[in-house]
Amino acid sequence: MMNTTVKGYAYGAIAAASYGLNPLFTLPLYKAGLTPDSVLFYRYGLAVVMLGILMKLQKQSFALRRKEVLPLFVMGMLMAFSSLALFISYNYMAAGIASTILFIYPVLVAVIMAVFFKEKLSMITILSIALAFFGISLLYKGDGETLSFVGTVLVLISSLTYALYIIGVNRSVLRDMPTSKLTFYALVFGASVFFVRLKFGASLSPIHEPLLWLNPIALALFPTVISLVTMAKAVHCVGSTPTAILGALEPITALFFGVMIFGEPLTPRIVLGIILVLSAVTLIIVGKSLVKTIRIRIFHH
Repeated sequence: MMNTTVKGYAYGAIAAASYGLNPLFTLPLYKAGLTPDSVLFYRYGLAVVMLGILMKLQKQSFALRRKEVLPLFVMGMLMAFSSLALFISYNYMAAGIASTILFIYPVLVAVIMAVFFKEKLSMITILSIALAFFGISLLYKGDGETLSFVGTVLVLISSLTYALYIIGVNRSVLRDMPTSKLTFYALVFGASVFFVRLKFGASLSPIHEPLLWLNPIALALFPTVISLVTMAKAVHCVGSTPTAILGALEPITALFFGVMIFGEPLTPRIVLGIILVLSAVTLIIVGKSLVKTIRIRIFHH
């Protein structure tokens, strides 16, 4: 059997890569004239149905204790505003760039954990963050495009709320709640934000073409259900900081589909950036065992 740490890193990688699929299924819906709120309402609503069915199949209880309601409401708000800020930013900048800037959330997680929860930042964690940042700066440095100020602020808000969600899952009464149940209620509360913003459904954009429905279904399944369930499992197995750093796979996923499907350029600088980001992810995964090995060797010598 795989040990808990390996499982945690695997879950973190799946969570990040599937979250990086957001632009792939969102941009076709924007092209068809849907608003960010409408896209997110479909995404959250369908995800609630999928998770509800999963919980029924697993014979899980939907019952909540009173002390769990407020934290779940807060998690739902954080999740909804993170999604909303990111999806609106797609109207101001390329989705690949937005996904890349979003990646500052591991630093926010590491800083918040260090400042408020006195979690020690190891040299390997600091080096991984630096490598990932350098790699990401290479991905979009000097392409002659001025980044939209509004778009950048929106992504930073998305990043901060996402970081707070990751920490909140790990540092509240929700820590021991079954993953699918936690995600189900966070999505229920989150969906209410879009429902209210859509004037209680009156402003919801309809989806007329049957094939277009594949996009909100995929949005509900991959960057929502799969990503959130595996992220919560990763946080439980390895903690908030390593899970956040594994999020480096998100911009790479977004860039991959940007190049393959939306025809974005792939330059040697971008390739070098991707290699550095992957190196950062690998370092955080093998880092702890590497430190232990070095210590053992020093001790024996």
